[in-house]
Amino acid sequence: MTFKKLTAVLLACLTLSACGGVDPDSPLGQRKAIFKQMLKTSEELGGMLRGRIAFDGKQFADGAVKLDSLSREPWKHFPTVREEDHTSATDDVWRKQALFQELARNLEAATGELVVASQVPPYKASNLGPAVQKVEDACSACHKQFRNH
Repeated sequence: MTFKKLTAVLLACLTLSACGGVDPDSPLGQRKAIFKQMLKTSEELGGMLRGRIAFDGKQFADGAVKLDSLSREPWKHFPTVREEDHTSATDDVWRKQALFQELARNLEAATGELVVASQVPPYKASNLGPAVQKVEDACSACHKQFRNH
């Protein structure tokens, strides 16, 4: 293959690969970024409780506050009309708004309870586990109802 043809093919591949990304400023891009931060934070908390990460009470409490703050953010990035972008959200997000909002509030309440639980020493997995489980259950309930897996 000549250099010109190889260059043309390479440029075409680069151009096509750039088309598949999500605009980070779009509602979809905004909520995806928040959900990724939530997942990372909750994995760190769960990892501390399950022994995959060394437990640090202060770090756990800080993570609980961060997760609580993040849990209140993604909902404002769901437009009132379903966007055309490829999303993991099912059409039910827009058809069953009352239930969607209820499950969002359940998550917010669970993360708030986690913050309260993480402020009470002694910091032990047995004291914090039920609050983390409640957060995980709230996430799971919404995913089962409103997310394409």
